[in-house]
Amino acid sequence: MRIQLLRHATLLITINEKKVLVDPMLSQAGAMSPIDNSPNSNRNPLVELITPINFLQEIDAVLLTHTHRDHFDNAAINQLPKNKPILCQPEDKDLLTESGFLKIYPIDNSLDWGGISFTRTGGQHGTGEIALKMAPVSGYVLKSETEPSLYIAGDTIYCEAVGEILAKDLPRLIVVNAGGARFNIGDPITMTAEDVAKVCRKAPQAKIIAVHIEAINHCLLTRAALRSHLEDKELSDQVFIPLDGDKLEFLS
Repeated sequence: MRIQLLRHATLLITINEKKVLVDPMLSQAGAMSPIDNSPNSNRNPLVELITPINFLQEIDAVLLTHTHRDHFDNAAINQLPKNKPILCQPEDKDLLTESGFLKIYPIDNSLDWGGISFTRTGGQHGTGEIALKMAPVSGYVLKSETEPSLYIAGDTIYCEAVGEILAKDLPRLIVVNAGGARFNIGDPITMTAEDVAKVCRKAPQAKIIAVHIEAINHCLLTRAALRSHLEDKELSDQVFIPLDGDKLEFLS
C-alpha cells in the first residue's frame, strides 16, 4: 500500500493496484475565503497542491468522507472526470448527482469495490452544538486480501466511536485529521495533539499518519508542535507526520 499526502486531507492511496483519491481539495492557494469565525483571516488553501502529473486521469476512484469545502471544493467538482466512481456517505449523494457525476456509490454500511472492502464509520466533528452543525461526517475502514488494513478516521475528534473502531477492527494503519481545527468559540473540531496520542495508546499495533495540518486557516496545530507533543509522550516512533507530497509505503 502506498499513501501520498497531496495537501490537507487530500490523499492518493494505492491499494490492491487501485488508485483512490481521498477528499480532493484542488483549489489553488488563496483561491478560497477564510473559514468564518476563525482566529485569523488568511485565505485558503494556505499552500499550493502537490500532485503527480495527470493524476486525475489516472485515478480509479474517489472516496469522500464528507463535502465540506476543505475536503471537496468547487475546483474538485469542476476538474474531476465525471465518469470516475465516487464512494461517499449517503447524505452526499444528491450534491454529487446535481454536480454531474455519473457513478456514485453511497455507502450505508459497507461496499466491495475493486477487490477492496469499504466499511463506513462514525465520528464526531467537534462537541456540543458545533458537532451537530458540522455533521454528517464519516470515516472508512479499507481492507483487501493482500494489503494492511487502513482506517481513515475523517474529520473527528477522539471520541467513543473512534475508540470502538480501534478496538474492534485493530487497523494496521490509521490516518487521522489533526490540525486542531477550531472556531473562535467552542472546542476543537478535529484531532488535537493529545487526541493523536490517545489514538496511539488505544491502537499500539498501528502506525498513525497525521494529516490535515498547515493548509487551512483554522487549523492551528503545527507539525512541529504535534511532533514535540508526541516526543514528550514517547509516542513519536508510532506516528508519521508527512509533508505535502510525501509518499509512504507499507507492506502487508
